[in-house]
Amino acid sequence: MATEEIINLDDVNYAVYKIGEWKNNYEINQIGLSKEIPMTKNTLIHIKLSMDEIRNSQFSISDKTVNGFVAIALQLNPKVQEMELDDAIALEQSEYESILEELDNLELLNENETIPLETEDYLIYKLEKECHVTTSIPANEFTKKYYLDEIKRIEDALD
Repeated sequence: MATEEIINLDDVNYAVYKIGEWKNNYEINQIGLSKEIPMTKNTLIHIKLSMDEIRNSQFSISDKTVNGFVAIALQLNPKVQEMELDDAIALEQSEYESILEELDNLELLNENETIPLETEDYLIYKLEKECHVTTSIPANEFTKKYYLDEIKRIEDALD
């Protein structure tokens, strides 16, 4: 009989999410466009670090310097492409503050607990670091299916 693999919720090598909805609607912040809601303290920290990294990236557009969220939205989101650049910058700032508030008010799982790796209650990603890049790899079949469905949804939206 095979032993069920268990992960500790305080393990920094895993990101754990639930599928859900954010309280607010977002146009620019890719974290808020996802249906993946962080469920552990380490996942929350990882999300905040990722947001800071994207926001700290700077790009010149027209005569302005914008952060990575604005630059990505201007490339991929038709609604943002129709906005004045100053409005897109202001919207990103507002969304950033809102998503931080939502993140700070999430009810997280107890980091002293464990969960089975093969669960359909949570999306679980194995985090692997190569140089300065962290890659999220689906760690179970449920997460892999969700991930592939999300990639298809995004590709379809871009067509």
